[in-house]
Amino acid sequence: MPCNDSSPCRTLALRRPRAPARGRSWRVRAIAILVLLGGTNVAMAWQAEAMSRTAARFGPRVQAGLAPLQSMLAGLPNVDAGERLRRVNLFFNQRVAYRPDSEVWGEIDHWASPLEMLDRAAGDCEDFAIAKYLSLVGTGMPVERLRLVYVRARTGTPGEPAAGSPHMVLAYFARPRADPLILDNLGGHILPASQRPDLWPVFSFNAYGLWQGVGNIRAGNPLQRLTPWLAVLQRAHAEGFL
Repeated sequence: MPCNDSSPCRTLALRRPRAPARGRSWRVRAIAILVLLGGTNVAMAWQAEAMSRTAARFGPRVQAGLAPLQSMLAGLPNVDAGERLRRVNLFFNQRVAYRPDSEVWGEIDHWASPLEMLDRAAGDCEDFAIAKYLSLVGTGMPVERLRLVYVRARTGTPGEPAAGSPHMVLAYFARPRADPLILDNLGGHILPASQRPDLWPVFSFNAYGLWQGVGNIRAGNPLQRLTPWLAVLQRAHAEGFL
């Protein structure tokens, strides 16, 4: 299902940039994250030891699922891009149930890290998209090929607004300006965006940019404007994904 309509994800595209935080500014934190990521075109590696240490602090679901997760991640660099996408999409879609943040976390909006989501065995659309993004980037997929995309999704649900419900997916670009492939928790098939007329893109982002729709019009610094994104990247790094 799409994101709950009461979630702030439906208004992120219109949110004004936050004022710089006192003390350690967003700029310092953003630079720290970019240093951790190592820059575009650099193959990044997930860290098995860090992941195992972090998993030990979670509940039995994460500990039981750690070996399949690490096996999936270890195998991704050995297959082509299409198979990487298929394996990652299938892994999280099969193991995690869709639930709104209000039910999983008791909060209006919470962007979970992959291990947090596996610990609850549930998450909303942002959590699925983030886990897939981090898994692909952590195993060497170039960041510039991936964008998380906030969309309006028409699902035919009774009472749904005509413009569609708020939703988030992951887009993969084989080439700049190519028709991206869409990884979605709504279905198991990965389809080109041109074959998803039910999705209307509003904005997209990754660790390096924020854009209107899925085009090339810049809309600011994602680590400044999307505070939950910076926070989840930091937690993912601690978990060994980056």
